[in-house]
Amino acid sequence: MTSDSGTVVGSSEETRVWLVERTYSDDEQNIIILVYATPDGSRYYRKERALVSFSDRRDTTAAVDVAADSLGAVDDAETRERYAAEAERVRARYDPDDVV
Repeated sequence: MTSDSGTVVGSSEETRVWLVERTYSDDEQNIIILVYATPDGSRYYRKERALVSFSDRRDTTAAVDVAADSLGAVDDAETRERYAAEAERVRARYDPDDVV
């Protein structure tokens, strides 16, 4: 069960975050950086994924549930607003488990 704030109610506190950014790493080849954020854009979760091969199928979902203590704070107001807008767009368009 999920509260309006995005916190998953259960034995361990988790927060649902929505995909707000997908970029390729400038530093290393074959690394995709996925950024998920809370609906208000104030917290984020960064996930790096190596592209091992073209046959390696790992889906990227619209949302993930992560431990609340794994989230970082978004300090920049402009980034926070951008993350909030993108999280809302993704939330309105996709179910959490939809592949994007």
